[in-house]
Amino acid sequence: MIAQTTLNFLKQLGKNNNKAWFEANRKNYEAAKADNLAFITKLIQGFETFDAGIAALEPKKCLFRINRDVRFSANKAPYKTNMGAWMNVGGKKLWNAGYYFHIEPGNSFIAAGLYQPEPKLLANIRQEIDYNFEAFKKIVEDKKFIKTFGGLSKDAGMALSRPPKGYDITNPAIEYLKHKSFVATLKITDTELTDKNLIKNTLNYYKLLTPLVQFFNAVYNSEA
Repeated sequence: MIAQTTLNFLKQLGKNNNKAWFEANRKNYEAAKADNLAFITKLIQGFETFDAGIAALEPKKCLFRINRDVRFSANKAPYKTNMGAWMNVGGKKLWNAGYYFHIEPGNSFIAAGLYQPEPKLLANIRQEIDYNFEAFKKIVEDKKFIKTFGGLSKDAGMALSRPPKGYDITNPAIEYLKHKSFVATLKITDTELTDKNLIKNTLNYYKLLTPLVQFFNAVYNSEA
């Protein structure tokens, strides 16, 4: 579970996103950071039974820094008002598929899949979906997958409006081939975040998402 004090810190940071306030509340930040690390550590350990590669990760290396990169952003607020962890075999700098956990008061979620792959990998993923559509369809149209996650995310920017080059609109997989990112998400309420069953419930969700991650990583590894 995530401590209520962690959510309280992030809420306060959202109202006081400046260096002076942050430094005055650094102890609260360090406590929230430690709480997040402890949670992610236990979460990663739980992958042992269904995705052992994740269980071998070093938790600290899965966490994102709270400092924002404001160099190319109109928003100059120095800090993120969320805490995130990206868990993928090989580390955050690789393009392969993995699992994400996002802590943000009122907007927390879990996710898994492949986000904005570089062009060559995206082309290979589309080819694999085209060649092995029945196997892919079995994953993303599984009844439990649809009921839990609603299918692959169709949020803005996730897919093209027209078929990608080289694919005909009559292709039975065309709606999936249009995707630029292949991600499934599930929102988590603040109440669920602070529930003692958060680890168990999250691992059950990730277990449902593992076939999706493994489908993409089979393509990634074949091209590595």
